[in-house]
Amino acid sequence: MTSVLYDAPGPRAKRRNIVYTALFLALLALGIWWAIRVMADKGQLEWSLWKPFTEAEAWTTYLLPGLANTLKAAALAMVIALPLGALFGIARLSDHRWVRVPASIIVEFFRAIPVLLLMLFANEFYSRSTNISSDLRPLYAVVTGLVLYNASVLAEVVRAGILSLPKGQSEAAKAIGLRKGQTMTSVLLPQSVTAMLPALVSQLVVIVKDTALGGAVLAFAELLNARGTLAAYYANVIPSFIVVAVIFIVLNLILTTFASWLEGRLRRGKRSTGAVLAAPGGAEEPVAEPGLGKTDDGRGA
Repeated sequence: MTSVLYDAPGPRAKRRNIVYTALFLALLALGIWWAIRVMADKGQLEWSLWKPFTEAEAWTTYLLPGLANTLKAAALAMVIALPLGALFGIARLSDHRWVRVPASIIVEFFRAIPVLLLMLFANEFYSRSTNISSDLRPLYAVVTGLVLYNASVLAEVVRAGILSLPKGQSEAAKAIGLRKGQTMTSVLLPQSVTAMLPALVSQLVVIVKDTALGGAVLAFAELLNARGTLAAYYANVIPSFIVVAVIFIVLNLILTTFASWLEGRLRRGKRSTGAVLAAPGGAEEPVAEPGLGKTDDGRGA
C-alpha cells in the first residue's frame, strides 16, 4: 500500500526499522541507566532530597504559587499576542502600501530582538516612566516582552497560512461579489486556521517556557524562581530541577494534546459534506445529491 507522500516499506525496510528501533531503545536505556548511576554516586537519590515533594508545604508554599504565576503570565501573553499577531499578519497582506509597510517594519523589528532583551527594556521602562508597583512590575515586564516578540512571530505564521491557500479561493470570493474584508474573514481565515494550527501551538508552547526567563532575570515569582527558593530551603537543587521540568513537560503535553484534538475536529468538520434528515419512522436518512435521484420510471438518474 502506498501513500501520496511515501511508499509503504517493504520487508527489508521493515527489518531495518526494527533494528534501528531496538538500537535506539537500547541507547536510551543505557543513557537512563548512566544518569541514574551518576546521581546515585553523587547522593542525589537519597530520600531526604525527594521527601519534600511528598509533603504539602513544598507545593502550597513554593511550587503551586509559582505555577499559578507562570500560567497567569502565559495566559495574558497568549490572549494579547494571538489577536495582535493576526492583525499584523493580515495587515502585511494589505493592498494599501501605507498599511503594509508600517506593519512589516514593526513585525521585522520585534522579531529580530531577543525576548529577554524586550523583558529587560520593559522592566526599565515601567520602573522609570510609570507608577506601577514593584510587586507587579515583573509580571508586566514579562507579559510585555512575550507579547511583543510572539505577536510578531504569530503575524508571520498567519501571513504564511493565508498565502498557502490556492489563489482560486480569493478569486472565487471576488467573483461572487465579496469585498476584501469579507473574503478574509469568511473565506481565507477559516480555511487557513487548520494549516496554521501546528505552528500556532508550537509558539504557544514557547510562550509557556519563556516565562522562566522572567524568573531567572527579573525575579518574577514564577515556577522556576519558586524552584530556586525551594531548593535553597531544602538543599535539593537537582531534584527540584527535575520536578519543575516534569511540570513543564506535563503543561506543554496538555497544550499540544488539546491542539491535536482541535485540529482533528476541524479537519473532520471540513470533510463532512452531507446533511442528515430524520425519516418518518424515526430513522435518519442522508439527503440525496441533486440529480442523483430516480426518474419517474424508476431508473437511476
